[in-house]
Amino acid sequence: MKVEQKGHTTTIKDTESTFDAFLEKLTTQYNSYKSVNLIIDVTHDKSFDLSCLKKFSDLSKTHKKNKKSFVIVAENVDFNNAPASLNIVPSLLEAQDIIEMEEIERDLGF
Repeated sequence: MKVEQKGHTTTIKDTESTFDAFLEKLTTQYNSYKSVNLIIDVTHDKSFDLSCLKKFSDLSKTHKKNKKSFVIVAENVDFNNAPASLNIVPSLLEAQDIIEMEEIERDLGF
């Protein structure tokens, strides 16, 4: 797991051997990241699919309850079949844009 902090956002890149190992590590270390916006980058994991994506649902709900953004960057996922409750984008730039928009919405009270 590679972690990069930039301002109020933390980007976590999956460098584990399997997706399940990455998710377990992320879940056990979640308390370290619960107070910042999170970008989860799984673009290098070619085995990442819709079933893997759905495993982020609980973590995403928990993070959003803390009024922080949770965005997943994935390339080889059918975005039309992805759960609407998850923010999934194909690039890091789009993830940063989503976080900026959500920050503005929270500042305005939405």
